Amino acid sequence: MEFSDHIKTANVEDVVLRQPLHPPSRGTLCITGHHLLFSDREEGSSQQVLLLLRNIDAIEKRTSGSSGTITIKCKDLRVLQLDIPGMEQCLNIAHSIEVFCS
Repeated sequence: MEFSDHIKTANVEDVVLRQPLHPPSRGTLCITGHHLLFSDREEGSSQQVLLLLRNIDAIEKRTSGSSGTITIKCKDLRVLQLDIPGMEQCLNIAHSIEVFCS
C-alpha cells in the first residue's frame, strides 16, 4: 500500500499551532508520508515547523462541534497542539499520523 493511500486530507488551512512558551500562530498544516509541516501565514512571520513523523511518541485527539484538537507528544519531549477547523479533517489528519508513526 502506498503512503498516499493513508492520507485522506493532505493539507488544512486556518490551523492554529500552540506550543509552550510561544504565542499561538495560524497557518497551513501539510502531511506527507514522513513529515508533518506547519507553515505560518501571518504577514511578517516565516515560522515553519517540520516534524518527522517517526519522532512522535503519542497523540491525543479531541473533537467538539465542528472542529477538533490534536495534541502531539514527541520523543524529544516537545508538545504541540493543533486546533483544526472541521471535525472530518481533524480525524483524517489524526488517523494519518497514527498510521505513519506506528
